[in-house]
Amino acid sequence: MLACLVVLSGLLTGEAMGQSHRYRPPPQYVQIGKPDQVEGRHILEDFRLKGIAGDYYLEFELRVLPRRGDERVVQARLWGGRNDRGPVSRVVLHPGAGSNETRLLVQNGPDSAVWSWPGAGAQIAALGSAALFDPLAGTDLTAFDLQMPFLYWNDFVFEGVAPLRGRPAYVFLLYPPAAIAAKKPELAGVRVYLDTQFGALVQARQIGEGDRVLKSITVLDLKKVDGQWIVKTIDVRDEATRNKTQFSVTGAALGLDFSNTLFEPAMLGDNIGPPTAARIRRISP
Repeated sequence: MLACLVVLSGLLTGEAMGQSHRYRPPPQYVQIGKPDQVEGRHILEDFRLKGIAGDYYLEFELRVLPRRGDERVVQARLWGGRNDRGPVSRVVLHPGAGSNETRLLVQNGPDSAVWSWPGAGAQIAALGSAALFDPLAGTDLTAFDLQMPFLYWNDFVFEGVAPLRGRPAYVFLLYPPAAIAAKKPELAGVRVYLDTQFGALVQARQIGEGDRVLKSITVLDLKKVDGQWIVKTIDVRDEATRNKTQFSVTGAALGLDFSNTLFEPAMLGDNIGPPTAARIRRISP
């Protein structure tokens, strides 16, 4: 999901062939004739290079909206940037009084990883493939949803251009690598929609057997801050339970310059303060 904040073809590889016993969703080409897969690769590779200029800081809330039960809000902070491995973010979730905060270091890119520090006295640990799908801070959101590693999966098909929410979007179907497939066998693929004009992520649908949608991540609106467009609101919906978690940015500071040590896993247990209040632009609902 953090990839939303920034505004390889369908040939079977050896890895994909090794997974042939699993359900593999067939491409659903959305135009007459098979789309140019070389062009699709260029589009996706260009998207992977996009990002907010410089380092940045966000304050946001996760509004938990269960189909049944009480709503609640988890406050959170994020420090983001880019290193030689790709986009990287340090995230702190505050579940509320009486609960320990959760800290995550989310490294995206071809060599992605997530580290977690659940609180005082605990060890910093890299999350395995299975742990990526554990709920965070009592929400339906997972580290997998935050990281969105599927944007860097090598096995994919460009399905063409289709309308989504009134705008044309490039559509890609990406297939999970062996490590993810082994730990999350019900996840057969992820279908991603990228706005054709801005190259920004519009929606991602995690799909299972028979192309059934398991979970959807939808960008609802954007906000311009200091000359740059950032995502303001994202809906994460579990299609089985119909529970929803809404990610809403409430404050942003762009054009920052963090020390490289901020994004080192070993520093995750250290307390980091936000930028000065004067640097943070408040974003109204």
